[in-house]
Amino acid sequence: MAKVISQDTFDDVVQENVVEFSMTPSEAKEETIKQFEAQGINLANIIKDLSINPQTGKPVINETVDKIKEHIGQKTEDSALLLEQLDTLTAECQKSLAHRVLAGKNGAHDALITLLEETLASESPNETLIKKCLEAVNSLTNRQPDLFDAEAMAVVLKLLALKDEGREEITLLTLQWLQKACIMHEMNRQNIMNTPALKLMKPLIAKSKERLVRELTAVFRFLVLDDDIRVEFGCAHEHARQIAGEVLLPLVELLPAYEDPNVLADLLLTIGTLAVRQELCTAIDEAGGLKAVFEIMSKNLDEVRLNREALKLLRALAGHDSVKAHIVQQGVAPIIKLLLETHQANENIVAAALACVTTLTLRVQEHSAAFFDTGIAEVIVEALRAHPKHKIVQRNGAWAIRNMVSRSRNQCETWISLGVEDLLNAAMKEHPSVEQDIKAALRDLGCNVHLREEWTGKAEKKIAA
Repeated sequence: MAKVISQDTFDDVVQENVVEFSMTPSEAKEETIKQFEAQGINLANIIKDLSINPQTGKPVINETVDKIKEHIGQKTEDSALLLEQLDTLTAECQKSLAHRVLAGKNGAHDALITLLEETLASESPNETLIKKCLEAVNSLTNRQPDLFDAEAMAVVLKLLALKDEGREEITLLTLQWLQKACIMHEMNRQNIMNTPALKLMKPLIAKSKERLVRELTAVFRFLVLDDDIRVEFGCAHEHARQIAGEVLLPLVELLPAYEDPNVLADLLLTIGTLAVRQELCTAIDEAGGLKAVFEIMSKNLDEVRLNREALKLLRALAGHDSVKAHIVQQGVAPIIKLLLETHQANENIVAAALACVTTLTLRVQEHSAAFFDTGIAEVIVEALRAHPKHKIVQRNGAWAIRNMVSRSRNQCETWISLGVEDLLNAAMKEHPSVEQDIKAALRDLGCNVHLREEWTGKAEKKIAA
């Protein structure tokens, strides 16, 4: 078994080389590495690129955390040195996950939380100090959500409760901190939902500030993630239902208020993420959500991300049959056709548009006719021809064709005249994993399809006639 050492042992030897032998930090690290490797020690667990203080020989990140701890409890008015140390800690934590883990082990998180608690408890909180602490704790918590604890949550609630309008930057940093605490950590998400955090965030929706809306909607989306492999069952659906009950309609009402494509894309993505139940889909429809989405798509045909999120939202809402009917009745077919024509070279938009057509035409002959009457068949065939190597585009195209012709056989002749049979046969050879989807489309088009019997049961005993 290979011999290993601790980070402290490595750092002590580096310090000795700097102090005792007057080496530069880079020379000291190089000499230390050679020394341990010569002894057959495995240094795979050692952070070798730590910044070293050339005077003391100690890692800068360790010294910085210790200096921040010394400031806790002091009532000094001069905070310039503390602000500088917080900037240093932020910069060090941004270098790598290993640096953040080391800072966490040295007590950086507890020190920052205590510092925030003391600052918030004062009669006139130092806003600059709060911002610097939040920047540092954001850097530290990034991909380290285990650090977020009950004390941190209590600080977050105090920060969200701040009423001063001039503290938008503090609110933004607080929301970013919540986002990092949610990623890959189910218990943090549940703990956040068990606090008044959602009620404190709800009033922020009406403030109509673009950055604030984007960060706020990101928090809502991260609270409904299901990405923690350490838990068998998450509460994503329940969280989505609870959040939707508080903020879904206010988010829908915000749609006409913005023109920035990125803000609109975030709003559409969030609304689609929260629409997890049929009554929520109906509520969005009744609140005028469909009309707002159509207007946004029509005004921003060239925006890739915005239209992709809009298509995903429409597909989610179409899970409710009555809402699906309203979507088609209100004229979505020409818009989707225009999107396919405008973004035919973009495989992501094409795949999303074809998936949306698939959902909207499923088991409804009238919807199929509405799309077919726009001349979308030719556009779909050209999209399939433009992306022969893209499996998802070919699969979604096959789905869309199957759903459009399955109850409208009168369309088959048009599709075949456009050359779709050859395209689908070529796609079946190119992408064997979606062979069954393509065969279903060919079958409903009335084309020749070889259906292979995958398995045949054989009985040992036969029942007498």
